[in-house]
Amino acid sequence: MVIDQESVLNRTETIAAVTTVSLVGLGALQIILGNTISQSVALIANGIDCIGDGFVSGIVWAGLRFFKKPADQRFHFGYYKLENLASIAATIVMFVLAGYIIFRSYNQLINPQTVHLPLIGAIVAFIAAMVAVGLGVYKIVKGRNMSMSSVKLDAFNTIKDGTTSFLTVVALLLSSFGFVAADSIIGFIIAGIIVTIGFAAIKEAGYMLVDACDGDCLMYGLLIKTYAERVSGVQAAQVVRLRRTGPVIQGELEISVSGDMTVSELNKIQSEIIRISSEKISELERLTITAVPLEE
Repeated sequence: MVIDQESVLNRTETIAAVTTVSLVGLGALQIILGNTISQSVALIANGIDCIGDGFVSGIVWAGLRFFKKPADQRFHFGYYKLENLASIAATIVMFVLAGYIIFRSYNQLINPQTVHLPLIGAIVAFIAAMVAVGLGVYKIVKGRNMSMSSVKLDAFNTIKDGTTSFLTVVALLLSSFGFVAADSIIGFIIAGIIVTIGFAAIKEAGYMLVDACDGDCLMYGLLIKTYAERVSGVQAAQVVRLRRTGPVIQGELEISVSGDMTVSELNKIQSEIIRISSEKISELERLTITAVPLEE
């Protein structure tokens, strides 16, 4: 089945924009309610987290807008790696918000305040949880054919927002039964979840920016070498260099062929290797093949 990357990219861009508006709106509502009526740190923390996640989706949306631009004279390999920069920028925002949530939670722990009307706050947090989980699952389902770190970060970050919203519901319900410390404890947990996801995201984006090849990339290199050596006329395949840029893989392959081979014969071999490799590895966008004469 041929994957229409352009269509998938457009859907991902649209849902990122919808997520931005939805989470920012729900986050603002929770912050206002937490500061004016409820006095709940967990509700405020979740509101901040919602707004932060909305900005993350906004950053991803902006990255996808640039990502679709074709290669030009300045960016010969396209704008794929802008999505890695978008991931790092989004992660930095997450770290800043996690620090503020830890600060507010600590103050609530050492100087606890009574939470007012916790059931109203719990209802708002529950609505935010359902919206976030729904959007996150939709992103994963619709974007599963795209190997983009920023899109994955956005999807899991949205689901994470739903999880923290559910934790906020638990904190508010416990507060309604007199367990005031639950408010600050859940705040610390929310901050910890944010930091954990952030470290994983910035690690993956950093690896891509420095062209690290591990996991699937290493396996694809072995497969391409195997496919090349099965083509008639190829004596050996010695060097395979691959790098992932956004949802695609670009690579270089060195093959050994007979020294008296004609240019036409070599071109047929190169075309056959590229055809087989592209059919087997759908993410392979470009494969540059260099031929060297076989040394007797």
